[in-house]
Amino acid sequence: MRVVIAGGHGKIAQLAHRELAGRGDTAVGLIRNPDHAAALRAAGAHPVVADLEHVGVDELAEHLHGADAVVFAAGAGPGSGAGRKDTVDRAGAVLLADATQRADVRRYLLVSSMGVESEAPAGTDEVFATYLRAKKAAEDDLTGRDLDWTILRPGRLTDDPPTGRITLARQAPAGAVTRTDVARVLVALLYHPHSAGTILEVVGGDTPIADAVAAVDRR
Repeated sequence: MRVVIAGGHGKIAQLAHRELAGRGDTAVGLIRNPDHAAALRAAGAHPVVADLEHVGVDELAEHLHGADAVVFAAGAGPGSGAGRKDTVDRAGAVLLADATQRADVRRYLLVSSMGVESEAPAGTDEVFATYLRAKKAAEDDLTGRDLDWTILRPGRLTDDPPTGRITLARQAPAGAVTRTDVARVLVALLYHPHSAGTILEVVGGDTPIADAVAAVDRR
């Protein structure tokens, strides 16, 4: 399987690259900064410089030709302002979906966030509220497309050691989940085509990842 991951230098993306490479798959990481190429190669991925805030749809589509799936795991990152939450977390995801369709790739996985379906509580930091709105707008755009999409909404992300056990559901209770477990869920979803057309929330839990993902089409 050939998988292109946007946001290739992020922690979840790098972990997913390692998972894919360990399976013998081809992982391609789209990165903004060429200085991050060495880290992707160390993770077993093929780096491609493509800044989602500046690249055109045709150029981006060229990088996607021949892929079996595309994953949007990019984000403006900590310390970025509200403007970049929109240009990366929303517009970047939309651009990648445009390019995915232009390249005739069917499978698209979007990493979103829990909490996007309701307004942020009063007193929420405005940048974080903008981030949630941007993620929801990206979801709304994707669900209206003729793609085999899956949306994964992780809970609060941690760098703790993975447990390999999760709760995966359309609506999961608030909670935390390790970045490694999220990456492993992403890869498992790629191998489970019946998850297409689903929106899933994931937090730490009691069910082994393989079992949780296998049960998705039975819900």
